[in-house]
Amino acid sequence: MMIQTWPAAEVKRMQINKFKKSFQKIKRESMMLQKVGLFLPNSPESSQQRQFLHLNNNNNHCSFLRSATDNSSQFTCQEKVEKLVQEFNPKIPIEEALTPPTSWYTDPDFYSLELNRVFYTGWQPVGYTEQVKEPRDYFSGRLGGIEYVVSRDEKGTLHAFHNVCRHHASLLAGGSGRKSCFVCPYHGWTYGLDGALVKATQITGIKNFKVNEMGLVPLKVAIWGPFVLINCEAKDVDTKNVGEEWLGNAAEVLRANGVDTSLKYICSRTYTIDCNWKVFCDNYLDGGYHVPYAHKALSSALQLDSYSTTMYEKVSIQSCHGNSKEQFDRLGSKSFYAFVYPNFMINRYGPWMDTNLVLPLGPRKCQVMFDYFIDASLQVTSTQKDNTNTPLRLLLVNTY
Repeated sequence: MMIQTWPAAEVKRMQINKFKKSFQKIKRESMMLQKVGLFLPNSPESSQQRQFLHLNNNNNHCSFLRSATDNSSQFTCQEKVEKLVQEFNPKIPIEEALTPPTSWYTDPDFYSLELNRVFYTGWQPVGYTEQVKEPRDYFSGRLGGIEYVVSRDEKGTLHAFHNVCRHHASLLAGGSGRKSCFVCPYHGWTYGLDGALVKATQITGIKNFKVNEMGLVPLKVAIWGPFVLINCEAKDVDTKNVGEEWLGNAAEVLRANGVDTSLKYICSRTYTIDCNWKVFCDNYLDGGYHVPYAHKALSSALQLDSYSTTMYEKVSIQSCHGNSKEQFDRLGSKSFYAFVYPNFMINRYGPWMDTNLVLPLGPRKCQVMFDYFIDASLQVTSTQKDNTNTPLRLLLVNTY
């Protein structure tokens, strides 16, 4: 039996190299803190208000604001985090390497660095296409300190925005569903699904108010397969090559293994877990090491001697043959597990697919969103969804 235990460490190497390249940029951005002095540790502003002030300072997502009150404290914070990063040496041979230090999983300043350098850069999966299939569909969510909303306007164009009113920073939309517009619950400012401000109440006589400059602040949005992704970076990005940017050279491998638009969404489950987000990812990336002990039923259905792990630029793929040939069996004849850096997992087996999106909620807490899909060739009725005696019940038993 081949048990591969290296992928988690390799992903950490990717992360630390990205951190090191960022420190020169951090030094430049730290000067921006002078412009946003309201962001103090005990500031009463809500996360939406902090996001609002960010948007009015060139949309810069500097995450060291809560501990920076002057230049000296800014650089003290920076030096501390840099020291934490340096505690892990990615050049050590894998056979001699230890896990990252505890501070990477518990320190608030390191967590802030991760948000700024891992989650606020590049493409991040936030939903699936069936959530915004028709005009006027929308869904909302939160990534770190960024509230977002994704919508499809009346013309069918897909958009994503910071989910913050441009007036007094109230949250605009919650959950998901269908709307003709977004109305601020605080003062009634109204925005179209394309982000344009269409109504601002009681502003008669206000000078220099430019309606066309007060729309919702956009985020980049793109689709790959059944997934909707956003990009929080201010710089221009190519949405047409999202597959290559997000998945690197593993995009075709995922397509070849059935990760595509032929799948139909079934349902979702969300769990809040009292652990750092990386702990959940570490478990997923241990190459099946824990399976014989933590998942005995699953282990008996797998041919563990066929377990293999393949590393790509941004994706780790684990695969294993299964013992069952049953159509509705959870595993089928082969299991395919893809981890997309930094926090997304795609599990494909038989006619099923489920995804795990791990969202950081703080240094010691995360939220994991499970979305379940099935091959479109299988007809799933609402009765089957609700009947716990059907094979669908097997799908909702989380083995990871």
